Amino acid sequence: MKRIYFTVTNDLIYDQRMHRICTTLAENGYDITLVGRKLPSSLPLAEKKFKQERIRCFWIKGKFFYAEYNIRLFFFLLFKKMDAICAIDLDTIIPCLYISRCKKITRIYDAHEFFSELKEVISRPGIQKIWQRIEKKAVPKFKWGYTVSESIAVEFHRRYGVNYKTIRNVPLLQELDNMVTTEKFILYQGAVNQARGFEYLIPAMQWINARLVICGDGNFMPQLKKLISDYQLQDKIELKGMLAPSALGKIAQLAYIGVAVPEKEGLNQYLALPNKFFDYIHAGLPQVTVDYPEYRKMNKQFEVAVLIDNLAPKRIAAAINNLLVDDVLHRRLKENCLIARQELNWQQEERKLLSFYQSVLTY
Repeated sequence: MKRIYFTVTNDLIYDQRMHRICTTLAENGYDITLVGRKLPSSLPLAEKKFKQERIRCFWIKGKFFYAEYNIRLFFFLLFKKMDAICAIDLDTIIPCLYISRCKKITRIYDAHEFFSELKEVISRPGIQKIWQRIEKKAVPKFKWGYTVSESIAVEFHRRYGVNYKTIRNVPLLQELDNMVTTEKFILYQGAVNQARGFEYLIPAMQWINARLVICGDGNFMPQLKKLISDYQLQDKIELKGMLAPSALGKIAQLAYIGVAVPEKEGLNQYLALPNKFFDYIHAGLPQVTVDYPEYRKMNKQFEVAVLIDNLAPKRIAAAINNLLVDDVLHRRLKENCLIARQELNWQQEERKLLSFYQSVLTY
């Protein structure tokens, strides 16, 4: 049985992509361990079909956290037996590179994001230079890898000459609960981080004839709360924080429109195809989102969204308000979501994951 370690810097509770990947591999004969961090607020880990380990750090965020976590992760892994190691994103790639060399084992890179092109990175040139150096040093040394969109895979090949597979961040296909919508509210689910377009979405709510429910947390939360206060939208916007996947799924099925308006600044947002796009589809939820390459490609095939060409608040408001009142359009998008979810699901996507690991670990 092949033993594989996966490494992340986040808490393990809410990482649905890693839960899916690790569960699929564990169910197909691999011995899987997922390693993450333990925060003071961390909940107890739920039992899974794979092993889970968490590392506690003194530092919670910033450069000292990354330095401490990488050092702790290296020594944690040094004394573990494994046949392969997979670094999830750039922030754990260095210890995984050194461990793979020490142990002479296969190393794999799973790029959930184009890390050096995140807005919170590119907005700080000094920090971006550090991550770019790490990326330039490490990524070419990871022959095997995969990422979440074809566009990011193409960019990795252009920059570093690597040929990474695309394994999309799609949910497991499950039966819908047939819940009845009693209110036409708008849902945003996912990370509340920079570059998610809240600076445009919140002002847009002045002209939108519905309530916005935000499910998630992140580094932009203080600014988000200030925006809500500045525009006096406390009665129109509800912040629910982080929710368990099961609770989030029920809210998505009750919502009327999903929204995602990531900024173009930074290649990560422009080239990515994030999980919320597919989560809305699986909830049968029409969405308003951006006319970026991967969204356009998906929408051309399935037509599940209204795509907007700019993030002006009045443009966002107009698109959402139109979808709120155009019952024919809403019904068509919803029906297309129900069709698309039969193809865009983890039961289909996991076949590519298994094929990848079978080829890599028998190479």
